[in-house]
Amino acid sequence: MSRTPNKFGGGAQTNINGLKFEQTTSLDEALITAGFFVENYKIYNRAGDCIGMSVPKKKLYKNFLEPQGVDYKKINSKPWEPDECFINFLNRTAYVIEKKFQNVPGSVDEKLPGCGFKKWEYEKLFAPLEYKVEFIYVFNDWFKQDSYRDVKEYIRRVGCHYFFNEVPLDFLQII
Repeated sequence: MSRTPNKFGGGAQTNINGLKFEQTTSLDEALITAGFFVENYKIYNRAGDCIGMSVPKKKLYKNFLEPQGVDYKKINSKPWEPDECFINFLNRTAYVIEKKFQNVPGSVDEKLPGCGFKKWEYEKLFAPLEYKVEFIYVFNDWFKQDSYRDVKEYIRRVGCHYFFNEVPLDFLQII
């Protein structure tokens, strides 16, 4: 699925150590570029083993949670729609991925500290299935500025994570 290119951050190449993201790149595209196979939201490794699912936005509910009997309305007061979610069947962990790309100061600054709350909401949602949750931001280079030092420290302090332009494959525990 081709989208308008991101001219402010990220990179066009994927290296062997990480899933390179651009504002216009989906998790599926990054996984395929890294050598995985994607079919009907399921992710297969090179050996053909189903290792997880990639479910963005509402697909998290429709294609993963609802088929397993999880009704978000009984757990959360509203549905949360991640930009991307990689559900690792091997280690029973849901990696919620939010992509943040900026080229000027803006309202995203005030949204970043909300990761602790969102992680908590996703943890409640995945608890009936006994899945852990990791909440990840993928930032472009804009967020390397010193003015983001405190918020990046806070993100880590509340048990969330951030990476610049990619998610390392070893973090997702798929290599």
